[in-house]
Amino acid sequence: MPHPYVLPDDLPAPLARLLAYWRGLLRGSATVPFGDDLNLADLADLKDRLMVIEVFEKPERFRLDIAGDALGATTVGHFLDEVRLASPFDFLRSQCGATVEAAAPTYYRRRAAVGGFARLLLPLWGEGHINMVLGLVEER
Repeated sequence: MPHPYVLPDDLPAPLARLLAYWRGLLRGSATVPFGDDLNLADLADLKDRLMVIEVFEKPERFRLDIAGDALGATTVGHFLDEVRLASPFDFLRSQCGATVEAAAPTYYRRRAAVGGFARLLLPLWGEGHINMVLGLVEER
């Protein structure tokens, strides 16, 4: 079955920058960076559109811990399954699940004349599992 959130060949520049940063965090032969290596200060120019989502394992749940001001996130501090998710959080729970399951970057794009966006989610390792997802939204 094809991956539902496959990365395109040509990411928008801010998303490509975040992906390059994430890849730069990889240690040795690891395929997923450690969350402890994440330094949001390194991404200060992207902070208004960044999000950090905490991943809980059993049952699998996702909590939005950090969301930049440009995202208008009233859901910060809430589990994604407890709130109504509006743009730019469309299909965020599903994409988070795919990111954890694939243990790889995922991409979602909402095509619209008004309110379109692209979103990149990146898994981070900690406590023996993927325990964090780093994301960035780019308005289109």
